[in-house]
Amino acid sequence: MNYFLYYQYAVTSLLTVILINFVINNFAYKSPSRFKLPTDFLIKHPLVSILIPARNEEKNIGRCLRSLTRQDYDNIEILVLDDNSDDATGSIIDGWSKKDSRIKFLRGKPLLQGWKGKSYACHQLSQHAKGGYLIFTDADTLHFPDSVSSSIAALLSNDLDALSIFPKQIMVTIHERMIVVFINLAVMAFMPLFLIKKTKNPILSIANGQFILFKRKTYDSIGGHKNVRKDIVEDVAIFRQVKKCGFRFMIFDGRSNVYCRMYNGFREVVRGFSKFIFASMNYNITKMVTVISLVMILFLVPLILFPIGSYMIRWPLIINVNLLIQISIIFIIRIVMTFRFRSRIMDIVLHPLSMFYIMALSVNSVYQAKYGKGIYWKDRVYYIDDEEELDEEI
Repeated sequence: MNYFLYYQYAVTSLLTVILINFVINNFAYKSPSRFKLPTDFLIKHPLVSILIPARNEEKNIGRCLRSLTRQDYDNIEILVLDDNSDDATGSIIDGWSKKDSRIKFLRGKPLLQGWKGKSYACHQLSQHAKGGYLIFTDADTLHFPDSVSSSIAALLSNDLDALSIFPKQIMVTIHERMIVVFINLAVMAFMPLFLIKKTKNPILSIANGQFILFKRKTYDSIGGHKNVRKDIVEDVAIFRQVKKCGFRFMIFDGRSNVYCRMYNGFREVVRGFSKFIFASMNYNITKMVTVISLVMILFLVPLILFPIGSYMIRWPLIINVNLLIQISIIFIIRIVMTFRFRSRIMDIVLHPLSMFYIMALSVNSVYQAKYGKGIYWKDRVYYIDDEEELDEEI
């Protein structure tokens, strides 16, 4: 029993540290909208290139382009690359390019061996970009009028070389709500955001490929997407390069600047998270098991042990007190996140279900990558053993 009590003290201590970090992050995780463009930037009025890779995005690309044409900073070029789509994506882009001269329609080249699809599309886009600032954004994003101006303002005001904005995630089905919320949990609870800019350690690299901004000279200095051409999780990988090269970056809370519905329904949730969970651990089984086990020990196991200890085994009071403290911390974090990110209140009580979803998708991510049919994304299948892209359609 003594060892079990020590275990409870350890879990309570770790959750307390996480809560302290969570509180600090709520102040450190700033909105780009609080920053304004400096006068000298407005006088120089430099060109900003907005780069959009699009593969089979006929349902989203028109809405995305419409929102980008309404930006309050007007010296922009919008380059959209049709990445060998087999739907109406190309024709929609072409139609928009004829309506607005700022929109340029690019036809993507066939995917080269040794590249992942999105990185190759971004690489091609960068070769055509003329701006001194590069914004990479996804075709399924919806931009508020200040998304460009506020992101540049945040970059300049904080003396950064690059940044990433995390959009507000639109979550409709219960599958999306149970899984996508984990992105905010990972950012707010586990990442010491105040250290991201200050340290050069690549382990403190996090980004969201839905919105990434670089100074052009920074992007070229790190080798662009060519240096992350084999990475499935290319957004995090490229920011590791930013840190390795000694440049400064931060992440920002974009819930007032950019919206995105990351996945539509159960199938896309499974495919999307199975794509990046194992990849984010560098396909290392030991690291994967360690991280997921730790998450479950901290955010799920206390909810299971408390009723057992209270009504079945009758553990000593001190153990149940520790469990109650742990559960309180878990729900404090979930409640604050719910109000900050305007999620559904009922999802707070479904927190255990969310953890079971994460555990199941983590297992599936490992299985698909190492023992299944490979990693499926955007009608392509990738294999981690030889890093070859099969470009086969499902």
